[in-house]
This record gives sequence, structure tokens and C-alpha cells, in this order.
Amino acid sequence: MISGSLVALVTPMKRDGSLDWIKLDRLVDMHVEQGTDAIVAVGTTGESATLDVVEHSQVIARIVKTVAGRVPVIAGTGANSTSEAIELTVAAKGHGADACLLVTPYYNKPTQEGLFLHHKAIAEAVDIPQILYNVPGRTACDMLAETVIRLSKLDNIVGVKEATGDLSRGQAILQGVAADFALYSGDDATATELMLIGAKGNISVTANIAPKAMAEMCKAAIAGKASKAREINQALSCLHDNLFLEANPIPVKWALSEMGYIEEGIRLPLTWLAEEYREVLRQAMNSAGIQ
Repeated sequence: MISGSLVALVTPMKRDGSLDWIKLDRLVDMHVEQGTDAIVAVGTTGESATLDVVEHSQVIARIVKTVAGRVPVIAGTGANSTSEAIELTVAAKGHGADACLLVTPYYNKPTQEGLFLHHKAIAEAVDIPQILYNVPGRTACDMLAETVIRLSKLDNIVGVKEATGDLSRGQAILQGVAADFALYSGDDATATELMLIGAKGNISVTANIAPKAMAEMCKAAIAGKASKAREINQALSCLHDNLFLEANPIPVKWALSEMGYIEEGIRLPLTWLAEEYREVLRQAMNSAGIQ
């Protein structure tokens, strides 16, 4: 079971929007060195929505190559078309990803039965561990706990990233799934508490800029060391909030640029962080000890 701090890695780009392979390699190495437990490639934070299918596959392949087995790589392969999700998942397996993360189909608002059949089709088509991803605030599609529990019975569906921030939702999932099915937080602000009640890790935006602290917090929370986990999390709480001043990954990419890790590259319709938010985020970074 993959556990701990799983960074939802940004996809570095140059100012013209082209992919920055050198910066991507450096980010991956930094995370391994700082204790990040797994890399999530081309998820929401990795701008999956602005990469074409070829680029999507190329980024997964590059991350797998650079990681070189040091930590697990989870490839974001979800789509609102079942056939496209299967295509991306096949490619991720071919490139050597350890697991795939599949966001609920966005925009077309499937029923719960449609969600079940969508994920069942992908699970049956590609023999690779698959993690469900529920983030209704972005997809306009909410996978209910009952559907997660139903899907958990399929052999290669091994976990769910629950990004609602609703601890009662997480508790309901934990009560209905087998012990070897992993619940992951997808909401940094509530991740500590979700892990303290049984989640196995956090797929994190904050870990992009505070990898060591997030890894330490996750380790403490999973071990049940509540005081230590909450103490670390309190120091990061301003980041959890301010990394969403504008749509993710706008703020976190700006922060990484300020830290010298990436260039000012992002793709339309996303834009660079508005001037009015920069000092607020800079202060949040300073308060968390990030320069």
C-alpha cells in the first residue's frame, strides 16, 4: 500500500508554455531528497486539463524515468470519456507507473451507476492498481461513499482520494471498505484529521513547496501521534488556505517560481497569480518558514 505524503506535482513550463523537462527532473529529485513518499504525475495540480494526450503520456514517462524506482509514481489518467481514460491508463502502465489516479468524469455529470460502470470498465481493461479521485468542487460530479464502497470490491481498485474535506464522508468510507483499501485525503486543510482516523496518506498541493514538513506531518498522523501531527500542520495551515487564493495550480506555481524551482510558465485559460495576491502568499510562505 502506498502511504504518506504523496505530492500532486506541478508540471513545470517555460514562459512560452512549453514543457520544461530540466525543471521537472529537478523537482522530482528534490522531492525524493526531502522525503516525499510518492509522486503523483499529471493530476489536477499537474495541469492535466491543459496537456494534450501525447504530452500527458510524455510527462508520466519522464517522471517514472527520473524517479528510477526510488519512490512510487502514481499517474493521473482520469478523463470524462471512458475510452480516453482507458487510453491514458494503458499508456501509464506501459511507461512503468506503479498506480493510476482516476478523477471522476467531469462536466457530463454521470449518475452513480454511470460512475460505477466507468471505473469498472477501466479496471477491467487495464491491470494496474487504480485509485479513485473524488473532487466535486472541480468536476461537478460527486462520487458518494456507497459507490466508493461498491467499487472497492473490484480487485485492482485499491484506494480513493477524497477531496471534499468532509471527515464524516471519510469515516463512512473507512467503515465500508476492507482494511487493504486505502483512503487518501485530497484536501490539505483537513488531511491531518483524516489520517488520524485512518486515512493512509495525503495527495497534497502544499507538499510542492513544503515537502519535508508535509512528509513529517503525514508520518506522525498515520502513526497516531496526534499532538506532533497537529503541531506541524498548524505551522502550515496558512499555506493550505492561501495556495487556493486563485484556482490551483496558479498559486503553487507562483510560489515555486518565487523559490527558484520553476519559471513563470502556465497555460491558458490559467493565468499567472494576480498581483493583489502575491504579498499575501509571500507572507504565508514566510510564516511557514519557506523562503
